[in-house]
Amino acid sequence: MLSLVLAALVGSSTAVPSISMSPFSSSVNVLATYNSTCGNPSTLTASCDNSSDSDSFAASNSCCLESPSGLIQQVQFWDTDPSTGPSDSWTIHGLWPNHCDGTYTENCDSSRDYSDITSLLQDQGASDTLNYMQTYWVSNDESSEKFWEHEWSTHGTCYSTFNPSCLPADSPQGADAVAFFQTTVNLFKSLPTYTWLEKAGITPDDDKTYTLDELTSALKSASGVSRTCVESRGMRADGRLFLFCFAMQVTPSLDCRSGAVSEIYWWFHLKGSAIDGQFVPVDALQAGSCKSSGIKYPPKTSGDDGSDSDSDF
Repeated sequence: MLSLVLAALVGSSTAVPSISMSPFSSSVNVLATYNSTCGNPSTLTASCDNSSDSDSFAASNSCCLESPSGLIQQVQFWDTDPSTGPSDSWTIHGLWPNHCDGTYTENCDSSRDYSDITSLLQDQGASDTLNYMQTYWVSNDESSEKFWEHEWSTHGTCYSTFNPSCLPADSPQGADAVAFFQTTVNLFKSLPTYTWLEKAGITPDDDKTYTLDELTSALKSASGVSRTCVESRGMRADGRLFLFCFAMQVTPSLDCRSGAVSEIYWWFHLKGSAIDGQFVPVDALQAGSCKSSGIKYPPKTSGDDGSDSDSDF
């Protein structure tokens, strides 16, 4: 199994506008000036390493070792009733931190429960991330804004490496949330679940069914031989570009609803900071809810992305 690699390419970051003079805005994208002092991620101890050295390091430097929630899930939806997102892509649910035994803590810091994520991203030069989220990070039962606020307050506030104390001292309020959304989007782009299934001949169909082994084996095989690279701007002070590059072979977990696949969980440990560290793919710690056979993979219906619903989560 190979880990997620963060590789640098030479380039220039794009200029970002100053929108307002609120404490949430900045004339410079915080991540464009972010340069952690953790060192080369590949040389660092991974989260959930059970050694005493790891425990000691986490206690002294929570900005460079994700703890205690070092088992991370990138969760994706396959929504069909109603449908959300493009018909040829899964969509983002979130980036969830768990304790290493699979238990978890939620809503870790209510003082950082931000509202109006849209303006927060725009004001801090992350409009590209926002534009992507408006297509690929949508809910089928509430507004996108409520959904994003929930994911940040419930899960994002529980990361040690997104804590404001880990960011530059002059970071505007809310920069921690901006970093969370940018990291989640970049990681999701590196996990093209639809494409990996399609390569194995598994595409949405009203009539076909699959076994759980067929689905997970296809994902494990495709993800292990492909190398998916996604450009990510503004993650170093020197303005160079980074690529998230995936080359792994691990087994995710799948949830089903009414016999149809509905969610996938990709599991990771982390070396260094969640902002500029290295996500290390691992096999699923827990099985999902899908049965062993007779699993449906229905197509999405067109014309309904579910993003304008106002119902509560």
